Amino acid sequence: MHLLILGANADIARAIAAKFAEAEKANLYLASRDLGLLAKKAGDLEIRYQVKAVPLYFDATDYASHGRFYQNLNPKPDGVVVAFGYLGDQKKAQEDFVEAQRITETNFLGAVSILEIVAADFEKRGRGFIIGLSSPAGERGRQSNYFYGAAKGALTIYLSGLRNRLFKRNVQVLTVLPGFVQTKMIEGLDLPEKLVAKPEEVGDDIYRAYKRRKDLVYTKWFWKWIMLAIKVIPEKLFKRLSL
Repeated sequence: MHLLILGANADIARAIAAKFAEAEKANLYLASRDLGLLAKKAGDLEIRYQVKAVPLYFDATDYASHGRFYQNLNPKPDGVVVAFGYLGDQKKAQEDFVEAQRITETNFLGAVSILEIVAADFEKRGRGFIIGLSSPAGERGRQSNYFYGAAKGALTIYLSGLRNRLFKRNVQVLTVLPGFVQTKMIEGLDLPEKLVAKPEEVGDDIYRAYKRRKDLVYTKWFWKWIMLAIKVIPEKLFKRLSL
């Protein structure tokens, strides 16, 4: 197996890479912008799991480079993980469209650009799998992060449509909705310990969902029920809440 991980410097991406390297002996294409950091992670994975890990430069918002980037992969991957994302600054985005644009492009348009290229290849080959990291934040708009939520909500819908398109060609599309994860993204937030997953837990959940050919997985599992409770609150009441 050859696995391409986009946004491979992220903590969750590292956990996914380790899980597939351990369980599947997957050779890895690790793609991100910081090649120096990526090279260190690639070397560590090669030593630990006796697989090949190749660091590659990839910019999610440099759309013109995506076709060439994918064409240069040899061999082509059997699976692709989209793990890049950008939380951004909600207040700044309300005042500065450049920040709003960055949030939208990184979390949604960048994924669409590269995944359409991947989808066309997998569709032609009649095999492959795509794992996309979205967010429960995309399931209902909240004043505290509606730019990020809107971008991730769009990604969730996009992945659903892609799954519908590729199902008949034996291509699995897995949507991942991680709650709070112990990463740089939540540094400084005062959160209950039980609500926060370790990246390794998320990696395990994603791998199990992949093996079971699931369409969607919440991680930790209880976010499914938390979001269900949030989604059933009537809009008349929900708009009065400070969330």
